[in-house]
Amino acid sequence: MSQIHAICSLNTLDDFIDEVRTFLGDCRIILLQGDLASGKTTFVQKFAQHIGIKACVTSPTFSVQNEYENRLFHYDIYQNGTAAFIAQGLLEELDKEGWHLIEWGDAELEQILERYLLDYARITITKHDKDTRNYTCIH
Repeated sequence: MSQIHAICSLNTLDDFIDEVRTFLGDCRIILLQGDLASGKTTFVQKFAQHIGIKACVTSPTFSVQNEYENRLFHYDIYQNGTAAFIAQGLLEELDKEGWHLIEWGDAELEQILERYLLDYARITITKHDKDTRNYTCIH
């Protein structure tokens, strides 16, 4: 596994997203990890804008999955965990063409992805200061 790292503000996050997309190659599954309010949904919003999605991206905390233009799939498994993600058939959704960004993807989900030979990356987001975040992408 290799990694890239950056400290970004909202104004410089596009540069890191460019770097992530190049770094990941054909990988289209990204697990987003970080504390509450660390910026996971904000990252997905900026990612969506970066790939040309015009829709308003919102957190799928209660719906579990939001889909945008059949090319961005945004999941949040905080409320119900990995077991519910699997039970709801969302693992099969990962076969769809497009980007799959999963907030709160944990070690259990990573083990399942590995078991099914699904290529994924993990981005950990932590607060650096009031206006910037540390982003570490491991693939």
